[in-house]
Amino acid sequence: MALDLEVWEDNDALYSRAQEIFSTQMKNGATTFGLATGGTMIPLYEKLRSSALDFSHCNSVNLDEYVGVPQGHPASYHTFMQQHLFDAKPFKATYIPNGVAEDVHAEALKYENVLKSLTVDMQLLGVGVNGHIGFNEPGTSFQSETDVVELTASTRSANARFFDSLDEVPKQAITMGIASIMRAKCILLIAVGEEKRTAIEALLKGDVTEDIPVTRLCNHPNVIVLTDLQI
Repeated sequence: MALDLEVWEDNDALYSRAQEIFSTQMKNGATTFGLATGGTMIPLYEKLRSSALDFSHCNSVNLDEYVGVPQGHPASYHTFMQQHLFDAKPFKATYIPNGVAEDVHAEALKYENVLKSLTVDMQLLGVGVNGHIGFNEPGTSFQSETDVVELTASTRSANARFFDSLDEVPKQAITMGIASIMRAKCILLIAVGEEKRTAIEALLKGDVTEDIPVTRLCNHPNVIVLTDLQI
């Protein structure tokens, strides 16, 4: 298992290290970055926004987007990325699934073809309490590619804070599949908070199982894990 675990007591230092990894990747020639959303990523994007890094020659591909949420909706991942990164750091090309496409299954296939046309140099990941990566919930096939998926009750509940009510949280999303994620040359996983302990301990244990999607990363040749968990 080619997994580089870094435990940081100070979260600001952790996110500075994450920014440094982006910088190193760019110095080494990386031009396509897989990006993620969620509260875990906000401090990183703040650091990238205030950095000297220039992404204008780079591509970005996002992990996922809600089905049925327009791009301009405050809770869409299009809006999240624009507010937290792209307004300050524009990329040459940005790709995020279109959750309001007339045929979302066709959109998922189209997005997978985009991913296959690019080489993702580094994929940024968070991890769910239940070990999900992207919106790939427990039980997802390791062979899965970009598709329309059903969101579990726990995932919808966790994301309800971004909507006016739980009823407004979408029940489906378009997400990169696990096989799609694994094609990245390098994966940077950030896990902050005690609630992520079970998932990270499962990853470090090394027992690969579809019941805990994040454990698939054990089979990747280049994974960096940044966490504040004392493990």
